Amino acid sequence: MRASKEPDQQPPSKRGFARKPIIVLALVFVSGIVFAGLFDTGLAYTNEMEFCISCHTMQTNYREYQDTLHYKSASGVQATCSDCHVPKPFVPKMVTKIVAAKDVFHEIIGTIDTPEKFEAHRWDMASRVWAKMERSDSRECRSCHDLANMDLSEQGRSARSRHARAEDKGQTCIDCHKGVAHEEPDEPEDEDDA
Repeated sequence: MRASKEPDQQPPSKRGFARKPIIVLALVFVSGIVFAGLFDTGLAYTNEMEFCISCHTMQTNYREYQDTLHYKSASGVQATCSDCHVPKPFVPKMVTKIVAAKDVFHEIIGTIDTPEKFEAHRWDMASRVWAKMERSDSRECRSCHDLANMDLSEQGRSARSRHARAEDKGQTCIDCHKGVAHEEPDEPEDEDDA
């Protein structure tokens, strides 16, 4: 009489074959965790002020920022570059990072690598930031400053009046607060006027 094989006994070649998908899935899973950790670390690093001001043309912006309440305040709260320029939600954050890569590119190729060249392009760069802030309803400003949470009675008469009307008029922060953290550049004269 022939001995029957037990159901859990498979030939060695079939046992190895059954383990391969599990090993591959485990490797993919671990690789995904490592990638996510490295990606998050890289994003966090590029949001640090030290990274932002590592380009020497950003030193002008940094000096201007140091003279504002966003840098130093009575309460000790400080808004850094990424607080104002990088959205918190993931997709807008990724879009911002990709668009910001062009500034690094222009620093490298020499378009804005000196204070003079930076100033020559400053109006265009500032206008793009302002337009982005208008499109997002000043989303980054509102992560700290919310009209609904403002105590208008603690504000000066002019600010109280303007903030009270801003929402009704459909205004966003940047409509009135250009030049809060950086010098507002002079608008270039139209070439038609010359």
